[in-house]
Amino acid sequence: MNLKEKIDNHCNVINLLNYEKSEIDKIINNITRKIKKGGKILFCGNGGSAADAQHLAAEFIIRLRPSLNRKPLPALSLSMDSSTMSACLNDFSKNDIFLRPFLALSTKNDILFAISTSGKSKNIIKVLKEAKHKKIYSVSLLGKNGGDARKYTENKIIVKSNNVALIQEAHIFLGHYILEKVEDKLLG
Repeated sequence: MNLKEKIDNHCNVINLLNYEKSEIDKIINNITRKIKKGGKILFCGNGGSAADAQHLAAEFIIRLRPSLNRKPLPALSLSMDSSTMSACLNDFSKNDIFLRPFLALSTKNDILFAISTSGKSKNIIKVLKEAKHKKIYSVSLLGKNGGDARKYTENKIIVKSNNVALIQEAHIFLGHYILEKVEDKLLG
């Protein structure tokens, strides 16, 4: 595949997000409402999605746009540190690596923000189920057909692609867009 084809594929996947405008607007409004009530965003994802989760949490805590200095906004990644993750892997299960910090840190006005290219990760599904059980708002950025994760999240965007790289590119694009709009609403 040459560069033009690669760019065209990227643009086609991104353009399909226009059909998700209503769901994206719901996500923006729900996150804004929850943060105004004192909630925080708890991001989670595996592999490249874990990097995206940490990236988006940093954008909210530090700043998203260099031209806009503001107070930090509450967010963190549940894949926060290697000590917590390795202890969980050793003492419990790989399927609990997001659940354990979620149980410790979540409150009723928080937002669980899951990122998964397949929607099949057992650790993502487990924490989404717990959020549903605790009546904590959840949003997911998913790929492929959304996997089982789509059943357990309140609002979701499923990127219409089977190409993991394109899904991840769309997820970070969506994450930036959603957080930018939340930031705009919070700052008035």
